[in-house]
Amino acid sequence: MATDTLLSAILQAVMRGQPRALSDAHYPGWHLAPVTGLLNDPNGFIHFNGRYHLFYQWNALGCQHQHKCWGHWSSADLLQWQHEPLALMPDEAYDRSGCYSGSAVDNNGVLTLIYTGNVKFEDGGRTAWQCLAVQNEAGGFDKLGPVVALPDGYTGHVRDPKVWRHGEHWYMVLGAQDTALQGKVLLLRSEDLQAWQHLGELAGSGLNGLGAAGYMWECPDLFTLGDSTFLICCPQGIAPEAQRFLNAHPSAWLAGDLDYDTARFTHGGFHELDAGFEFYAPQTTLTDDGRRLLVGWMGVPDGEEMHQPTIAHGWIHQMTCVRELGTHNGKLYQRPVAELQALRDKEQRFQGRAADAPAMPARRLELELAGTGGITVDFAHTLRLEWCDDGLRLARRSLVSGEWHYRYWQGAVTQLQILCDHSSVEIFINHGEGVMSSRYFPVHPAAITLIGDTEVAVRYWSLRRCVVE
Repeated sequence: MATDTLLSAILQAVMRGQPRALSDAHYPGWHLAPVTGLLNDPNGFIHFNGRYHLFYQWNALGCQHQHKCWGHWSSADLLQWQHEPLALMPDEAYDRSGCYSGSAVDNNGVLTLIYTGNVKFEDGGRTAWQCLAVQNEAGGFDKLGPVVALPDGYTGHVRDPKVWRHGEHWYMVLGAQDTALQGKVLLLRSEDLQAWQHLGELAGSGLNGLGAAGYMWECPDLFTLGDSTFLICCPQGIAPEAQRFLNAHPSAWLAGDLDYDTARFTHGGFHELDAGFEFYAPQTTLTDDGRRLLVGWMGVPDGEEMHQPTIAHGWIHQMTCVRELGTHNGKLYQRPVAELQALRDKEQRFQGRAADAPAMPARRLELELAGTGGITVDFAHTLRLEWCDDGLRLARRSLVSGEWHYRYWQGAVTQLQILCDHSSVEIFINHGEGVMSSRYFPVHPAAITLIGDTEVAVRYWSLRRCVVE
């Protein structure tokens, strides 16, 4: 599709679709979501010139995974966001099948995007280019074209560059699939973002003692936190376990040490990054004050996404809240970013038998629970969290069959922080030791109620809206 034709179609889709989306009772009040169409991976998350920038995979023309552009929001405070000019469209030969995911860097004061140009062929084959684009004076981006071609020994599934600066060089991790159909993460190095040297395979299936670990590793992100280097990724094709990795495609983290001189990453085993029903493609950034922040897509590819009721209103999916990462005893912790506390209205409290707690509105709510378990949190008879002695079980009915599906978090639980929006729940466990993120679609007005005879301490706040301008 020609550039002018595609841009005209996107503009028309937004004008027609935005009123339908905003009228949906399930459209979020304080999470980021598309004005129309499909949203998926967060891209280019960066703090640049005093503002946070968050780009995102966007199909304005429908709720299918097609016509992938990069939308763009910015914010001074992570609360109030504004729309920026559309950043990327699939309008060149090297990205004609979609501007796939990537990252952003500050290159000597120039906001620079690194993304995957996806190309599909009529015979079913595909290839991928890693490409650059730089911001112009109008706030849009000018493409500079490909800088990394498809490397030898890999299929056309090489994508999602995450780039950072270390010492005198730029480094890039890339998700990849080798010709034996094994998932890998590749490491590259450059002096100027233009010419890249392949340093080898950093992690993946069959490496570093992992054994078989999936056929494709997507959306890698590598960073140092405390004394450890963490690699987060989305390993497609790893075997589900009884109580872990139960989504069609999970997100995971590995912790270890990266030797930049030898390009060797020694690490431990897989850990699930989020144990809920919907979480994928997370990306992090480093703030000016040294915090490592993360945002993820509250969705999962190849699950039941195309049965979500928001499609009837012309939109699908949202982002998670922004989270601050920390580490304790070798574990990666996630907590809601502190800025979100500014959304709280007046605090309310309850202490006593769980079943005697007041019903709470299930729209925009922050809820803190302290106790020892034996409690069920009922989200409008649509989602159910069972707090047991040995962990948590989250239950939700299938959108296809109506059968109950379950997700689990294993371990002793003493504290829960739950963030709710019109169609989402994010459950932070033990001050960030674990997280369970899920969409759900109650009939509003709806209520959250507690069930059980156990004593519980409750604090809760209604949350104000965040308006995207």
